[in-house]
Amino acid sequence: MRVPASTYRLQIRRSFTLFDAAGQVPYLKSLGVDWVYLSPILTAEQGSDHGYDVTDPSAVDPERGGPEGLLALSKAAREHGMGVLVDIVPNHVGVATPAQNPWWWSLLREGQGSPYAEAFDVEWDLAGGKIRLPMLGSDQDLDKLEIKDGELRYYDHRFPIAEGTYADGDTPQEVHSRQHYELIGWRRADAELNYRRFFAVTTLAGIRVETPRVFEEAHAEVGRWFREGLVDGLRVDHPDGLADPGGYLRWLKDLSGGAYILVEKILEPGETLPQDFATEGTTGYDALADVDRVFVDPAGEQALNELDAKLRESAAPADYAEMIRGTKRMIADGILRSEVLRLARLVPESHGLPVDQAADALAEIIAAFPVYRSYLPTGAEILKEACESAAAYRPELQVAVGTLLPLLLDPANPIAVRFQQTSGMVMAKGVEDTAFYRYTRLGTLTEVGAEPTEFSVSTEEFHQRMLRRQEHLPLSMTTLSTHDTKRSEDARARISVIAELPREWAATLNTLRELAPIPDGPYENLLWQAIVGAWPASRERLQGYAEKAAREAGNSTKWTDPNEEFESSVKAAVDAVFDEPRVTQVVEDFVARIDSFAASNSVSAKLVQLTMPGVPDVYQGSEFWERSLTDPDNRRPVDFAARQQELAKLDGGQLPEAGTETSKLLVTSRALRLRRDRPELFQGYTPVAVTGAAAGHLLAFHRGASDAPGALTLATRLPAGLAAGGGWRDTAVELSAATRDELTGAAYGPGSVSVAEVLGTYPVALLVPADGEKA
Repeated sequence: MRVPASTYRLQIRRSFTLFDAAGQVPYLKSLGVDWVYLSPILTAEQGSDHGYDVTDPSAVDPERGGPEGLLALSKAAREHGMGVLVDIVPNHVGVATPAQNPWWWSLLREGQGSPYAEAFDVEWDLAGGKIRLPMLGSDQDLDKLEIKDGELRYYDHRFPIAEGTYADGDTPQEVHSRQHYELIGWRRADAELNYRRFFAVTTLAGIRVETPRVFEEAHAEVGRWFREGLVDGLRVDHPDGLADPGGYLRWLKDLSGGAYILVEKILEPGETLPQDFATEGTTGYDALADVDRVFVDPAGEQALNELDAKLRESAAPADYAEMIRGTKRMIADGILRSEVLRLARLVPESHGLPVDQAADALAEIIAAFPVYRSYLPTGAEILKEACESAAAYRPELQVAVGTLLPLLLDPANPIAVRFQQTSGMVMAKGVEDTAFYRYTRLGTLTEVGAEPTEFSVSTEEFHQRMLRRQEHLPLSMTTLSTHDTKRSEDARARISVIAELPREWAATLNTLRELAPIPDGPYENLLWQAIVGAWPASRERLQGYAEKAAREAGNSTKWTDPNEEFESSVKAAVDAVFDEPRVTQVVEDFVARIDSFAASNSVSAKLVQLTMPGVPDVYQGSEFWERSLTDPDNRRPVDFAARQQELAKLDGGQLPEAGTETSKLLVTSRALRLRRDRPELFQGYTPVAVTGAAAGHLLAFHRGASDAPGALTLATRLPAGLAAGGGWRDTAVELSAATRDELTGAAYGPGSVSVAEVLGTYPVALLVPADGEKA
């Protein structure tokens, strides 16, 4: 199996095709990248910027460059000695435009007689053998149907007409009543939908890849990539939605000839990947959380808790555990009610549980579930604990929960299979997409894959986690930014400084609230932190984020029921950043106050991520400052020419000043090149002892195997506190041999070396053995 030394994620779309990606391969090679990592490239909904809405899995998307584009990219990668990793989407397909998806079009036209009926997860009995499509503004809109060119039309939406169901003189409504589908008002989807989907997205229909024929047809093109040597590895999107993730991964390993495979899997604290997963690891959300927290000051927690309590007009800060129980239950009773009811209908009548009572108990169990899902028999104990918690929280459901437990523990029972698919949907929508916008004491903490109640980790705890990673997941991906991060790495690096200066932040926030008030204190904290993290940013970007964050939180406004008055106050506050000089000044003054510390956090986190155990990924463009907010902001175009020009200057001998964007490019390129060109320096992990007054401000580790030569990472943490305490002073590290800094070229050691000397130019150093030496 070929394994990457590193990857570089590219978002492939109509505006940046596979041909464009091929053109950037020489730059990526010079940057130090080992493999190119592509977003989904199979044919997707026309105009899709992300590609997770695949409409035809049989071909590479023509809009993204088609098969010729993949060939061109693969050829360019091979010519430069690089590999190719591709993101695939097995859980669902895009059905927003039925005519673009031949499988879905066939299903709608032929119903259960379609050759693709087994591909989709439809509860046919619920609607009299029809599939419900929540496409109408309301049920009354059936009178707006038309028949045109042999199809049913609803405005611009097209639907097929089954053979023999239309005759001259028939009304569109009569023809509609004879179809294998039923068009319904969109609001009915929450409780009445009868096909599995991706989370609550009705335009993404789940497919049953656990069925061999479906797997084979859905992956025929993927198999071709490996047979023809075009691709070297895969990233699997959302395997938790599958009926049998373990079995799917085994099939995928066989199909790919044993290739390198990663899964997009969120691991909760203490959770590990199932041992039978045929995968090299995760896509790195867990690593991101560990890196973030070692750069958060634990001393700021109490003050930020007090601020949170004040903003909530409460005696105590938000209770996160209680919050997510509530948000998950809200999701289970709301936008995912149809999924819970489908589970309830799978309870045999002989068990004596009415559907509503079963649904109530199932929703309560899911709300108490501490991880995304179980993988029975793995996770049986977690399921039992969730049932105990649900029964304790709602004693009146104790009998119902007890009745359900044996069914949910049986891996072969349909309700157990579907429960495992459903619990993760509720977790994702209730936690990531709701609670993360409500729990606002420090934005760094609410990132995908993170546990927000874990405020920070010590260097000692970080080292222990890295030792476990080296032992158990040495080939797993590490990352700091993705297409899914709520705030990209350098925005979080700025926000983390707030933990070092909580009183100053409280004063700044108070001023901003007075100048540009929004009637939701916790939301104000979230928004102003995001603005500080992303600044400078355009009005359009910040307005887009502000609206999305407010509606996702769902406290003061909602996607389905916008509060115009509240949203007007939000818009006015964002406008004030640009139109009111006093507001602009407050934001810019605070950014100026923390920016050197933020830059230190940025390059330190980057070096740690690129040199720690695992396979590091660099998200497109993040070799420069990456201060994006949630999607689509984090998928903006990248100026590769500017990066290439700056890299050429670095390679010409120019050393950038500390705190500049180019200093991050220096750190990124030197670390990537070293990992690619000298893999022997990254075979182990050993914490490095630090002595002196500021020892707690240095994160240091050695990557050599046992006594072998290895790279040595030195990274500054909590820089504001370091400056306030008088700098490094007598802080030192012991070097057993002569070394050279890959960033500056300076030589150090052997013996005790002053950290102030080593980090005199940059907040980080990447030391390698001098020729013939062992660091």
